[in-house]
Amino acid sequence: MKISSVKLVYFSPTGTTKKVLEGIAGGIGIEDIDHMDMTRQDARSKPLDHLTDALVVIGAPVYAGRLPGDVVKRFKHFKAQNTPAVVVVVYGNREYEDALLELSDLSRDLGFVPVSGGAFIGEHSYATADLPIANGRPDEKDLEKAAAFGAGVIKKMTGIKKGEDITPLKVPGNFPYKQAMPSVSGSPITLADLCTTCGTCAEVCPKAAITVNDTVETDPDLCIKCCACVKECPTAARIMDIPRFKDVAKWLNENCSHRKEPEVFI
Repeated sequence: MKISSVKLVYFSPTGTTKKVLEGIAGGIGIEDIDHMDMTRQDARSKPLDHLTDALVVIGAPVYAGRLPGDVVKRFKHFKAQNTPAVVVVVYGNREYEDALLELSDLSRDLGFVPVSGGAFIGEHSYATADLPIANGRPDEKDLEKAAAFGAGVIKKMTGIKKGEDITPLKVPGNFPYKQAMPSVSGSPITLADLCTTCGTCAEVCPKAAITVNDTVETDPDLCIKCCACVKECPTAARIMDIPRFKDVAKWLNENCSHRKEPEVFI
């Protein structure tokens, strides 16, 4: 099949999913690359068009073995007509469980034809310097594997004459999917002594849950605990101080320290 452009569609609060998709695109080796960043709250109004001869790479983070609910809602904005797609999930070194299957199924529901899939590792949202959980990932080795995956995908595509020849993609996972974790009210807090009210936290929040005036206020019911505000705060004034999530971070640090490697399905 002729592929003349690549569309990167992703939800990536802390940047790890975006980084993986860019690595894959580098391996695909097509210069015409268009980013569709669905992370910001206002991104849902953007259309996904010009799909003729395009390969769409769709990426999302994994939350407790599933796709985040907001990802599903935002991706449902897209409609395609048998457009080939690569589905990619990024998880924090525990397990991706049903998330890749869920993304593959979702892409089919939206009119895409998933041709390849991958599960990559990114620094966990709850990771800190004191409690590392895949800190610094995706790293150089991960991005090399992402590029190799991209090269394998484009090789597969050039060997396919027409869409009807695409073999149905099979990826790990179970259906019905595992039960999603119940929502827990709460949010990172701001250390007033360190905060400069620069507004970075509000800018990176995918739910527009943060308001910055003389102080920083966060709507705990809107917060999805992605920790983008924690990772991006230039003065380390935002911290995750919810006891349940601190306990989860400690457990992950103690039980998920063995380095996992990306898994790809071409």
